[in-house]
Amino acid sequence: MEALKALSPAILHRHPSRRRMAGPLPFRPPVRFLIRSERISLAEEGAHGGDRAWARALGRGAIGVAAAAAAVISVFGSDSSALAESLTVAFPVSRAREVNAVQRTLVETWGLIRESFIDPTFNHQDWDLKLQQTMVEMFPLKSADAAYSKISGMLATLGDPFTRIISPKEYQNFRIGSDGNLQGVGLFINAEPSSGHLVVLSCVEGSPAARAGIREGDELIEIDGESLVGVDGETAAQKLRGRAGTTVTVKLYCGAQHGTDSGVREVKLPREVIKLSPIFSTIISHKLGDGHEVKTGYVRLSAFSQTAAIEMEKAVQDMEEQGVQSYILDLRNNPGGLVKAGLEVARIWLDGNETLVNTIDREGNMSPINMSNGHAITHDPLVVLVNEGSASASEILAGALHDNGRAILIGHKTFGKGKIQSVTELHDGSALFITVAKYVSPALHDIDQVGITPDVQCTPEMLTSPKSSASRDSSSASSLEADSCILVAEHELEIQESKGTAS
Repeated sequence: MEALKALSPAILHRHPSRRRMAGPLPFRPPVRFLIRSERISLAEEGAHGGDRAWARALGRGAIGVAAAAAAVISVFGSDSSALAESLTVAFPVSRAREVNAVQRTLVETWGLIRESFIDPTFNHQDWDLKLQQTMVEMFPLKSADAAYSKISGMLATLGDPFTRIISPKEYQNFRIGSDGNLQGVGLFINAEPSSGHLVVLSCVEGSPAARAGIREGDELIEIDGESLVGVDGETAAQKLRGRAGTTVTVKLYCGAQHGTDSGVREVKLPREVIKLSPIFSTIISHKLGDGHEVKTGYVRLSAFSQTAAIEMEKAVQDMEEQGVQSYILDLRNNPGGLVKAGLEVARIWLDGNETLVNTIDREGNMSPINMSNGHAITHDPLVVLVNEGSASASEILAGALHDNGRAILIGHKTFGKGKIQSVTELHDGSALFITVAKYVSPALHDIDQVGITPDVQCTPEMLTSPKSSASRDSSSASSLEADSCILVAEHELEIQESKGTAS
């Protein structure tokens, strides 16, 4: 499978009635969908001043339909005297079955946006009229892809690139990244840009592919007897995935890059549940001139999946037992993921009832999200590495640790995405990402389109031979030894330790 990453900070839920929102949102009358083969009925309960305006907006451009060939949207409201009024507006049901199905998805999408989108003006447009216009544009289409493009076009008018709809296949990839599990053989593959050949990037440790001796650089030639010429990486990854307990046969060309004879080999691989870890950790050891050993724990977090906090807690506890005296938390090129995971990771490093982030809802009301009687695993000095690829939940975590005085930030200015999305699985397996809140750091620093500026930049020319009196342990990875930001981080940790201060 190809390397995957979480797309955005998200609160994951499935539609209907299993939604978890980011902080309290203002009351809006609930929207119910009753969808049948010949009827799409939308009912809105409770008094709401926008009912009549909504009905009028739809009514302005209503089009006539033949009997038994219409999708009907009915709006019901009740005033203080409990007198109900309604207006029914008809739209034609597409004769193309796949487009008809997308019409239902359109109504679902429209209602969810109306209920929770961060901008209650919907980018200063009549959102109810937008449903009518899109439904009319969708009617003559012949394919689901063309119909979905109309939904994407409707969402684009909101002016928020993070509010979007993705296909069922794309959503499954997102779920793999956020859940941290898939069923397959444990291969990371990628197409070489020049040749198009599918090459193995790595194998998940302990996976069927790893046990079979498949290695980095091997070229994938066939899957179950089918040639992979002209097949892209995602399509090949889909062929490798499958229900645990089934098997897949792969043919590979094994080069001589690992000191083995080159040639073609065929391997039958069982599919299993594969656990994808977002954590990489190691201990960087130094021996000083007096023979004293200094240990720095290095933890790289690649994405905020559902397992991120649990795996980080285990990694930090293991390093504590090995006598680590300081830590480097690497969030570089971490694009985000689940907001909840970011907050749980923060609790590993912080004590008390600290504010982790402040959310701002669609009415402009700000609400802090605080810890409750937190107990950090360690109080050892901590630095956090960030760069322009650190976004969303990475920025929430970095802001929480920095503004609460727990960590020094080192690296380069972060991406600047101060929005939180909810993710709803729709009836057809697609998913709708909706921006439901904005956030600012605990110290009320704005992040959206601004980013976080680190305390210390890291460039090779600013190094002054940190820890020059130390010799590196040979077990340290060469990539870490050559990383200027890690060298600067170690230097900052040395300064903290010499001052006797713990963040």
